[in-house]
Amino acid sequence: MASLITCPHCGVRPKEEFTIRGDAKPVRPAPEAEFAAWDDYVHIRDNVRGVMAEHWQHSGGCRRWLVVERDTFSHDVHAVTDAAEFTLARASKGTKAGTADKAAKPAKGRAKP
Repeated sequence: MASLITCPHCGVRPKEEFTIRGDAKPVRPAPEAEFAAWDDYVHIRDNVRGVMAEHWQHSGGCRRWLVVERDTFSHDVHAVTDAAEFTLARASKGTKAGTADKAAKPAKGRAKP
């Protein structure tokens, strides 16, 4: 059975119509942020076994960016949100662009440049 994703704009569609970009949690650091913040943003990602939020584009349909909450172990889709709504919800919770949680502190065990 094929995996299905419910696009908020087009309805239920097969996953083959979508292109994955990756983890939706990292927030881009401010341009003047320390090197370690940019290094973490570009290179450090969690390898989650379980439910995680990912950016997907409905490339075979409306071409909108979506945030899909998907279980990386079972591939079950739990929720789909338009990426613009996801960003607005994250901003209303107090996470501003450029002040990611990871960006505020260097990763454990890493030397400063």
